[in-house]
Amino acid sequence: MRTLPALVLVALCAAARADEGGSNLEVATLSNRADLISGGDALVEVRVPKQVSLSAVKVKLNGHDITSSFKANTAARTLRGLVTGLVEGANDLVAEADGKGNGKGDGKEVRLAITNHPIGGPVLLGSQTTPWICATPAAVAESGNTPASNASGLTTFALDAQCNIATEFHLFYRTKTAACAFVLPDPSPTTTAPTPANSCFQPYVPGTTPADLVASTTTSTGVTLPYIVRVERGTLNRGIYDIAVLFDPTKPAWTPTAPQPQWNGKLLYTFGASTGQPRQQFRSEQNWVIAGITGTNDDSALRLGFMVADNSLTDSLFNSNRVLNAETLMMMKEHIVDTYGEIKYTMGNGCSGGSIQQNTAASIFPGLLDGIQPSCDFPDSITTGLEVTDCVLLVNFYAGPEWTALMTSAGLTAAQINAKKAAIDGHLDQTGCQQWNNQFGFNNKPGNFVPLLVNNPVTGTLAPSGAPRNNCRLPAALVYDPVTNPNGTRCGDPDLATAVWGATANENAPGSVRARQTGDNVGIQYGLNALLSGAITPEEFVTLNEKIGGFDADSNRRAARTVADRPALDIAYRAGILSSGKNLGKLAIIDSRGWDETGIHYIWRSFAERARIEAANDGEHGNQVMWRYGTGLLPVTPAQIAAVTVKSFLTMDTWLSNLNASAPKATINSARTQAQVIAGKPAAAVDFCFLLADTAFSTPIFDISACEANAPQADGLGRLAKRASPRQVAGGPLAENILKCRLKPLNPVDYAPATFTSTQWARLQAAFADGVCDWSERGVGQRSARSPLTFADGPGGKPLPRAPQSHPGHGHDDDHGHGHDDDHGHDHDD
Repeated sequence: MRTLPALVLVALCAAARADEGGSNLEVATLSNRADLISGGDALVEVRVPKQVSLSAVKVKLNGHDITSSFKANTAARTLRGLVTGLVEGANDLVAEADGKGNGKGDGKEVRLAITNHPIGGPVLLGSQTTPWICATPAAVAESGNTPASNASGLTTFALDAQCNIATEFHLFYRTKTAACAFVLPDPSPTTTAPTPANSCFQPYVPGTTPADLVASTTTSTGVTLPYIVRVERGTLNRGIYDIAVLFDPTKPAWTPTAPQPQWNGKLLYTFGASTGQPRQQFRSEQNWVIAGITGTNDDSALRLGFMVADNSLTDSLFNSNRVLNAETLMMMKEHIVDTYGEIKYTMGNGCSGGSIQQNTAASIFPGLLDGIQPSCDFPDSITTGLEVTDCVLLVNFYAGPEWTALMTSAGLTAAQINAKKAAIDGHLDQTGCQQWNNQFGFNNKPGNFVPLLVNNPVTGTLAPSGAPRNNCRLPAALVYDPVTNPNGTRCGDPDLATAVWGATANENAPGSVRARQTGDNVGIQYGLNALLSGAITPEEFVTLNEKIGGFDADSNRRAARTVADRPALDIAYRAGILSSGKNLGKLAIIDSRGWDETGIHYIWRSFAERARIEAANDGEHGNQVMWRYGTGLLPVTPAQIAAVTVKSFLTMDTWLSNLNASAPKATINSARTQAQVIAGKPAAAVDFCFLLADTAFSTPIFDISACEANAPQADGLGRLAKRASPRQVAGGPLAENILKCRLKPLNPVDYAPATFTSTQWARLQAAFADGVCDWSERGVGQRSARSPLTFADGPGGKPLPRAPQSHPGHGHDDDHGHGHDDDHGHDHDD
């Protein structure tokens, strides 16, 4: 018998309490689950039944009376307060009614077990990556084997090895100057890098800054006040964060039980782009002024009363460990509730790597985000990596002797050769794979390397470029080398998340270990659809698949294909690191998709996300809408920004406000159903595009066929049409969610109308001795996500147990959160 989901149990318990007339005291943490608390404090609510006087309730933490920390709400029959002083590990919170004032004399007591984790982390993870170089007030250059440090944007040094730095608060005011720029007004710390003169925000000093210099603003709730913003900068989970919100310095201190009224209770969280795995603490790459609304001179979020937040560990450039990203977001939300008050909803935004962070956070821990706005969208990083590694293999094959000899003997022009490359790659032209190679083709390198880059986009020739480097940004002597330093720090993408993947023996350096990895191209028939369409010849197809090769455990190219570590495949699916269509169906999504078909941000990615959502939700994708335009990757003009970026923000605000009214969440991080999300959609949340000639974005087009056909390109497809990836050309699904395919025997019938000579067929059989991909079957290890998982007990993870609940009685809490993993090994498409 399968265990009921935690949310169902909560709902049933709530219904039972309602039937009983609310006869028992209850205690609940409001900022996070009681077993995932961090930082030593938690916003707590005591719910008091009608027959008990509020004044008769006492609250104790680990035996100490803390009743004075709570404020009574007579109408709601609650006591609410910030519980501080939690010890690391287990804490016992007790609420009791002593009978005084209720006329009954019947004592009541409930207990809640709270598990507190360090503010420096970890919470969901069992360990943290080392080494980790703390940021400093001013950047310090690398010296010998001493790593460099980054400027923190703070004025003091780290207090401990977890890089905790004292929190600072700064005030800024919005000027009345029209011709100003929304640049970051505190570029280093402000003591060494003064605010730019053209900044729309300038430092505010109470009692000194003249009031007539300060603009005013009216929030979404109708509060009008001087436009002053308080920025909190601090450290959390070894990242550096910013929290910015309208602030009135003339009002009493802000507390979580008495927030200032100009905050509308809504959180806009912005995620940074690119990808990387440095072992250094950074300040976030985001600009809190524009709240991640990339490239805009628009402060819509702040002026309307939204809180905006970021953390360097939710910037993909500084952290490609997607579980760490989700953990950091969870901890940030808890800190905000404990400091500022309850959050009505959390909305995300971000481009490229920022879209990866949104999608994977929603997949790894459903409910952390209520709505997302991915632009330049990728569903996740782990399947994006399939295209990156395929492209690296392809551009190297194209530059190799076998392909070169075939092209020379055929007497083809450069244009004809590049048309064949595009047909194999699935892209608009040959430059797409070249871009993947040059920008991210060395992301998995564990040691020091010199990148081999395409230096001529027409011929595709490759050459080493620049000085040796490593992905950790550490001195070369500290980094892994299979001969000279086999136990040095490994710097590949999986190595940043060894706490997730676990380690295995390193075949390239006996006696050392490496992180498990999911990369695999066994059985992939590169160029299959190009062969079937006649774009390439049988000889070119056979040669390609004979010579394409793969990667070894150190990301070196080799003649043999790449083979995944089987346990890593299970983890990727179960944890939701490969984004789950079921989980992505649980939140509102507005995908704004620009054009970059000669770069790396391909239109098909948005449709891959949609395909996953449909497959996991009986064909329904109504929670995801797409807004497309062909002018470029992002909106750039004021009109374009207003029509896409700002409109997306305002539409998402309406959507999530509707959901708060129609489908309120049980707890801060609980998830909704897809049906609830779709029912709350506003009228503006529908698919549309802007045609290429409409550079002002003045006329949205709702006829998607017209969008697809607009402005045909060199390949004959419309500018906004989706193209493909190398694996889709190889027969793989649009969802691109199969990490390792199951195999089937070669069959000549599958290649009609193409035919092979007996020699070619023998070579093809040798190249695929174990068979070719059977895309009609789910992938090896492919199964439904069981997220959220906890990795606190080690790599691999296990589903979070039921959240601890308060229980009556004088004994210890008999529910320590030890639920049962209800995953009985059933594989499902997701």
